[in-house]
Amino acid sequence: MLEWVMKMLVACWRPVQRYAHMGAEAADRQDALLWYKDLSPHGSGEFSIAVVQANTLLEDQSQVESGKFGTFVGIYDGHGGPEASRFINDSLYYYLQKFAEEQQGMSVEVIRKAFMETEDKFFAIVQKSWLTKPQIAAVGSCCLVGVIWGSKLYIANLGDSRAVLGTLSRSTTTGPIVAMQVSAEHNASIESVRQDLMALHPDDSHIVVLKHGVWRVKGLIQVSRSIGDVYLKKAEYNREPLLSRFRLPEPLRRPVLSAEPDFHVHMLRPQDRFIIFASDGLWEHLSNQEAVEIVHNHPRAGIARRLIRTALQEAAKKREMRYSDLKRIERGIRRHFHDDITVVVVFLDHELLSRGSSSISHHTSVKGGMDNHKGVLGSPAEPS
Repeated sequence: MLEWVMKMLVACWRPVQRYAHMGAEAADRQDALLWYKDLSPHGSGEFSIAVVQANTLLEDQSQVESGKFGTFVGIYDGHGGPEASRFINDSLYYYLQKFAEEQQGMSVEVIRKAFMETEDKFFAIVQKSWLTKPQIAAVGSCCLVGVIWGSKLYIANLGDSRAVLGTLSRSTTTGPIVAMQVSAEHNASIESVRQDLMALHPDDSHIVVLKHGVWRVKGLIQVSRSIGDVYLKKAEYNREPLLSRFRLPEPLRRPVLSAEPDFHVHMLRPQDRFIIFASDGLWEHLSNQEAVEIVHNHPRAGIARRLIRTALQEAAKKREMRYSDLKRIERGIRRHFHDDITVVVVFLDHELLSRGSSSISHHTSVKGGMDNHKGVLGSPAEPS
């Protein structure tokens, strides 16, 4: 009798789960500013990606690439405009492939050179555009990169996007999931970042300024490392015709921002299940542990979308409004409630990882955030 009751409960529960998922998907489709790709393969597992826009022009850009040199994930959180993040989205992976080809493999040095080349090429654009479009000197982007190559996870970061590893507390498949942050952040709200800046600029009492309750570098920008933001790196671009609100009252004696990324190299273990890569907009509303538990406790398909939905529900709650009402707010105005948010969840298949780069039988290329996506993100590229 008990067995029959259990079977009936399972039979009834499955449709409820299915319809609940369908209901959530239908609700997400009502949000014209949400784009997603629920589940796709990469070289060593599967991934889910989603993007929600808040700014008038989408400043978050992102990509997932699989190929000869492993699986690459990039999250580019622009500020001051979309030009820098779009440029990184078009350029960084190209340079990484170029330098990896030269060294016949992946390394910290390969990734560093790709960052530096991207920074140099964007500076060349600023230099060329200075007289006709001076405002591009005040455009920049955070830049978070993850590369899975063999049994190693390489993380490089500028700014305040974040990568969090979901790992089991024991090497069994039943242990509780634990969040392990694998990226360093460079936001002036962090005391150690402010201390580092003051140590580098002992003669500048205004290197960090508390303005309207927010710590900012020179009272202008929250992050201390970025690609772009040339007006805070080169004195000749902190003058007219740049808008006055970006110009410093005193000459810029040395760069106050850096494009040198922080690196973390992690040897992947069987208990490491997935990595969440996300722009700062997600982490404003979810803790590391909350995010990994959501991923661990729900189906893979649509998990990036679920994380964004949960963050938006929290954003709505903070403003004492309904989530359904938040979704009706137009881009631009919506920035008063939340930032652009990009999430990529990368699941790890350890059997594929054990085979190394030779296991990659197809190339994957998905880009998020080019401001012209409608609904579901574009399909991965066909094998080349």
